Amino acid sequence: MPTKPWAERASAPRCLLGGPGAAGSSSRAATDRLLRGLREEGWTPAAWAGFLGRAALRSASEGLRHAPALAEATVLHWVFALAAPPRRRHWVAASWALTVTHLGMLEDRRTLGPANILTLVRANLPALEDRLGPLLPIAALATDFLDGQISRATGTQTPFGRDADFIADAAVWNWHAAQHEPSALLRLAAAVVWAGPIAAVVVSSFAGAAMKDVPRSPWIRPAAALQVVLAARALLRPAIPARRDTAEMRQRHGLDRLL
Repeated sequence: MPTKPWAERASAPRCLLGGPGAAGSSSRAATDRLLRGLREEGWTPAAWAGFLGRAALRSASEGLRHAPALAEATVLHWVFALAAPPRRRHWVAASWALTVTHLGMLEDRRTLGPANILTLVRANLPALEDRLGPLLPIAALATDFLDGQISRATGTQTPFGRDADFIADAAVWNWHAAQHEPSALLRLAAAVVWAGPIAAVVVSSFAGAAMKDVPRSPWIRPAAALQVVLAARALLRPAIPARRDTAEMRQRHGLDRLL
């Protein structure tokens, strides 16, 4: 079936920038249209250019429609950038870019709201490692617990919050495992639990020309269990060498026999 040129697709239907089913439509429906367009155009370089162009137009339109949330996200990340050392500000910049290009997932909400702000705080904790030190995993657990409680208590769940929550967890805990976890098995587990599902969703969404969701079970929560394990090990880790040093001193002085 012949396909329309990119310019015609971007302007004629007005399905991304205005009119019914456009900026006010479901972010899921808009994303599915973008993915179908990419497949219909044959995955060529021109098709990818058109896909990225239409996605950028959609993001810009939704950013304007959610101007208060755009301002909140920008100010919030500006504060993160000021608090972070220069060598970690690229993390803040990436978080800001991901946030402002997905504001359409807020749907009818115009502001981020407290729950989503807490999620973004968690996403940027690695940039603030110098200030938080060993408390960083505890801050990640606390914000993860609170943002869910707040969103449910206030009835403000959105697709943005759902996906931002998972991506924030994936970013923070994979970074923490890669930087601070000595166990290769736990580093691999973190990649499987967080990075694996994201990669699977991206591949299956493009292959099927429709967005897929990360499967979640209310009963089986390997990610939550792994978070607790990684945080506990991070807190106990400084004490492990100290216990070993004490044991060596006891052996050296023959105190073990007396004890």
